[in-house]
Amino acid sequence: MSAENVELVCPAGTPAALKAAVDAGADCVYVGYRDETNARNFPGLNFSRPELTEGIAYAHERGTKVLVAINTFPRAGRPEIWHAAVDDAARLNADAVILADIGLCDYASKKHPELRLHLSVQASASSAEAIRFYHQAFGIRRAVLPRVLTVPEIAALCADVPIEMEVFVFGGLCVMAEGRCALSSYATGHSPNTNGACSPASHVRYVDKGDKVVSQLGGFTINTFGTGEPAGYPTLCKGRFEANGKLSYLFEEPTSLNTLDLLPELIAAGVTAFKIEGRQRGRAYVGSVVKAFRQAVDAIRRGEAPPPFMLDGITEGGKQTAGAYERSWR
Repeated sequence: MSAENVELVCPAGTPAALKAAVDAGADCVYVGYRDETNARNFPGLNFSRPELTEGIAYAHERGTKVLVAINTFPRAGRPEIWHAAVDDAARLNADAVILADIGLCDYASKKHPELRLHLSVQASASSAEAIRFYHQAFGIRRAVLPRVLTVPEIAALCADVPIEMEVFVFGGLCVMAEGRCALSSYATGHSPNTNGACSPASHVRYVDKGDKVVSQLGGFTINTFGTGEPAGYPTLCKGRFEANGKLSYLFEEPTSLNTLDLLPELIAAGVTAFKIEGRQRGRAYVGSVVKAFRQAVDAIRRGEAPPPFMLDGITEGGKQTAGAYERSWR
């Protein structure tokens, strides 16, 4: 894969963020409707149909593609909202839809054969056999890979499947394909995979106990923060727990993925698209990160090393990691 062909896929949780991403140099933006059909279904986020109509026009006028994430799983016997989401994406001239559910892939491929289909990371397809199945059965054109693969493993997939590969390069480090989303569902009654809201704000509490602040989700204590320690958003996967006598972030640390230094390796591996996470973040965050990655990709295209960027100020917990791409614990 040549750097000339790599797309920068950027988050747009609001119309303002969409404009910020487009103006900062996004090749594609990905968006969701203001309902449970997308996995970032939070108050104040996402698009109405009129807003998306305007957003697509703004993006297309500037040469940017719009991908619509319809990446939650329809309720049994009640797929109408999800079907309408696909129908409207096709009607509004979206460049692709990002799907996770097999039944929805089947619906989209039959009802809108001209619509480009991408496989969401929520589908957890991380093997050549799984990706080939989605391509052969539904005509999937691109798969978004889970954040659990090393660069050599990604290269092997790119060489073994006939479709495009998209990988996350910056932002939240959610692994997705585990029971952690089920924990949030248990604690709050709202499933990230059907309602689209992980650790919804309505169930979050911060309790001041003098010398410490306790964060709670659905009545469960998730973390305790000492004086002066930043109190992060209480998601179950990023809480501190005591296990075997040790207090630690048992499941996942509040750390952001940052692969700026690995972009040349990912391009050499055959990756088609670099995805920035962050539809729940504001336009200032989106503009800053997209601008940094735009400059990095452009530098690689010129045969130069990506310039250094200090992004600690906008990363989760002020810390960064290359995650599984390097997998130094092996």
